[in-house]
Order: sequence, then structure tokens, then C-alpha cells
Amino acid sequence: MHDFFTYLAVVLAVIIFIPLYRVLTGPRLIDRMLGAGAIATKTMVIILLMGFIFDREDMFIDITLAYACLNFITVIAVAKYIETRTRNRK
Repeated sequence: MHDFFTYLAVVLAVIIFIPLYRVLTGPRLIDRMLGAGAIATKTMVIILLMGFIFDREDMFIDITLAYACLNFITVIAVAKYIETRTRNRK
């Protein structure tokens, strides 16, 4: 079963390059935010898979929850920044 989780983690690590392209070349800030959110979600799954691989699910779940909270706060902060920036232009 560990081999399956390792294979799945490697596949997800390769798939992360698809939204990374959107983050680097996105025409708008919203596109870049969505790409960064997709990368963060895949990273959380990889962290959880590492917990299964190392038989330390409890520790890696805590790390993933902290990372999810940080990602959520970042998205809210950037959304607030975009909102105030567009409101000030009008």
C-alpha cells in the first residue's frame, strides 16, 4: 500500500505543474489566485499522503490543517486587497 501512496504523491507532484503555468502566465490576478489555490490543495493532499507513507497520520493531519488555515487566510486577504483596489479605481 505504501507503494501506491508513493506513486500517487509523485503523480500529484507532477500535476502541480499545470496550475503553476497558470500562476506564472495568468493574464489576470484572479487567474493567478485560482492557480495558487489549486497548487495549495494538491500540496495538502501530498502532505496527507506523506503521513500515510511514514505511518504518522496524526502529525501530518495537524500540519495539513495549519496549511489549510494559512491558505484560507491568504485567499481572504488577497480578495480583500482586490476589492479595495477596484473600489478605489471607480
